[in-house]
Amino acid sequence: MFILSLTYLKCNDEADGQMEPHMAWVKGGYAKGWFLASGRKVPRTGGVILAIGERAAIEAYIAADPFTIHGIAEYEITELAVTTVVEGLEILKR
Repeated sequence: MFILSLTYLKCNDEADGQMEPHMAWVKGGYAKGWFLASGRKVPRTGGVILAIGERAAIEAYIAADPFTIHGIAEYEITELAVTTVVEGLEILKR
């Protein structure tokens, strides 16, 4: 599993200007079966996506995010080897 942590490099107004295409990109990650959960950081300094899949494919997909293309946010990718989950979240162990 991967924790994709986005940190805004530009102000929230600039992020808002790319939010619609970014959210279309996020929905694409869900459609591919890679994204499991996502949301904004509190306070709003970026966001977090929980993802599964092959690292190289995830990295290539991140490069196509409008937030990346327009320099709105940078990503930190943390790989997590999940060993224990509550019932129903076994997908996280992939």
